[in-house]
Parts: sequence; C-alpha cells; structure tokens
Amino acid sequence: MTTCDVLIVGGGPAGSACAWRLRQAGLSVIVVDAATFPRDKVCAGWITPQAMTALGLDTTAYADGRTLQPFTGFHVGLIGGDVTRITYDRPVSFGIRRCEFDHYLLQRAGVRLALGVRIASMRRDGGNWMVNDTFRAPLLVGAGGSGCPVARMMNGAGRHRALVVAREAESRLSTSELEAIAIEQEAPQLFFCRDLQGYGWCVRKGEYLNVGLGRMDPRSLPEATERFAAFLEATRRIPRHFPWRWRGHSYAVNAAQARRLVGDGVLLIGDAAGLADPQSGEGIRQAVESGLLAAETIAASNGQCSREQLEPYAARVEARFSDAPLSGAVAGLVPDRVKAIVAGQLLRIPAFVRRVVVDDWFLHRHQLALVR
Repeated sequence: MTTCDVLIVGGGPAGSACAWRLRQAGLSVIVVDAATFPRDKVCAGWITPQAMTALGLDTTAYADGRTLQPFTGFHVGLIGGDVTRITYDRPVSFGIRRCEFDHYLLQRAGVRLALGVRIASMRRDGGNWMVNDTFRAPLLVGAGGSGCPVARMMNGAGRHRALVVAREAESRLSTSELEAIAIEQEAPQLFFCRDLQGYGWCVRKGEYLNVGLGRMDPRSLPEATERFAAFLEATRRIPRHFPWRWRGHSYAVNAAQARRLVGDGVLLIGDAAGLADPQSGEGIRQAVESGLLAAETIAASNGQCSREQLEPYAARVEARFSDAPLSGAVAGLVPDRVKAIVAGQLLRIPAFVRRVVVDDWFLHRHQLALVR
C-alpha cells in the first residue's frame, strides 16, 4: 500500500500546480494519471501573464528547447468577414505547446508520480481514501479534466451541464508552407461564429500552426469546422489541402449551475470543477489558479480534511471566477440574423475589440495575478 498526505488524480496544469504548492508546504503528494507524459491535449495553447506569474514560471528556463511565443496583438472578426487588428507595446499572452507545457509543470512539481494508471475504484476507509486498493490518502483532489472520475463520484455524469465542444489540429509546417500563409507569429487570429455560439482560432507558434473551433452546440460542430477551415484556406491562413488531423474535446464551462467542489476529504480543481470561462473557453489560467487555491486551503487545514475545513476553497473559487460575462445568455435571446449584423459592426471598432473582446473576455486583464 502506497500512502501520502494528498492524492491528486490528474497531472495537467491544475494537478501539477496544486502538487507544486503542496510540496513547498512540506506535504507528501502523489499524482496519478491515466496518461504517460509527455502527452498532448486539445487546446489552442496560450497562457496569460497572470498564469505565468502565479506559477512563478522562469520564462528563460522554460523557453530553452520549448515553444514560448510572445503575442503582442490579435486579429478579431467574424468567420467569413474582415478582421480588426489591435496591438500592444508588450506581450499580453504567450503561445505554448501543451505536450511541452504540461510535462514541464509536472516534472517541476517534484512529487511522486503514478502515470499510465487508470482509476478503477475509490472508497472511504475510516478517515482515508482508498484508490485502486493501492493508494491511501486522507485527502483526494480531482484534477482529471472534464471526465475526471473524482468529479463523477461527487456530482454524477453531469449530462445537463453547459459544455463547450471543440475540434483542433496542430501541425509543424515546413519553411515553404510558413512562407505561403498570411499568419503573423505575434498575433493570433480569432473569428466568431455568426450566431455567437462559438469561435474559431488560427494561432502560429514558431514553426507550429494550431487551428480549431469551439461551440456550445455539438451537433453543428463538424459542419462549422469544415466551413471555418475552408475560409482559412481561401484566405491563405492555412496551407491548401493540408492533411489536418482533427481531434475532439469537450469541457464544462463556469455557468450558473450548482455543483459541489468540496466534500469530506475531497475537492475538485480545474476542468474537473467546470471552471473554464464561458465566453472564451479559456481553462489554463483557471486550472492553475484553482490548483493553487486548493493547495493553500489544504495546507492551512493542518491535516483536518472535513468538508467544513475545505469550504474556504469553494468560497475563494467563487470570488475569483464569478465575474463571468452574461453575453452567452443574452445572445440566446437574439435572432441569428440580428446577432451577425450587430457583432459585425462592433468587431470593426478597435476600442471595442481591445477593451471588451481581448482585454475582458480573453485576457481578463482587470484581474491581478495570484501571488503568495
């Protein structure tokens, strides 16, 4: 039997951030994940300065042999329409590859790892959790993403949760292919669907190009993705007839729906807690910050793992992420034809694109980074 103070199920940014902070607090931690690392993850792949600051990320060390692409601007518009370009005088976000980023954070956490291990059973045994009848810990952290077994144990299958579904592809391009496309390394391109139920992206990170589209309506995703790819190809944003290998993914967004984040000896972080931003779909910052908030709550509990001792974590998550925009709910009341007209006009206004779309919806620049 392998024992520890905290068992974390999931080795992505949420789990690794939590493990990193718990190790700093002197606790014994094991991270269990069904995957072996490095592994890839469906994601556009960019992080904000807030996340980097919260992680104490040494950008020079990280960029040594890894992709870290500074972004100093954005192109924003409707699919099939014109774009508005905005620029900043310093990097406001950074492009990363999830296969590199997640592996780096997990290794940096410096805790025991049990990779390639699927969760088959979880049960309470006195004041401890028994997982797979192999691991014993008084505290269990669910960090396994949208399909996290710990989250399913606490909240059921979550069939009625608001979900974003996405298709994404990332490929390394040749020099000739990079020269043939009209994509700047420093400025990702974001294109909203005309019904405002999702958006597509085209992001260049050095030699890599990441393309994808996410929507709130899973039935329309395949057709919408094909239309988006055709638009990108026709406008020279992606190579012609490039053999993209589309990958799918879904995750819960932070909508106004009741969910349990804590219980006796257990709590949820990141996508397992359904914290992705409902407007942008961003999840990395929320994963990192919720992992750190969880670790600080656990460390302050002095080994007391009751629900009452862990409730401050749920309150801190609510305070941190409760300012989600209501535009998605409002958009559902507006006819599609009107949405396209109004959105098209607003997205031609640089001030609106900068202050509302990019600064508020995508970068949350009004929120200061979590610091110790």
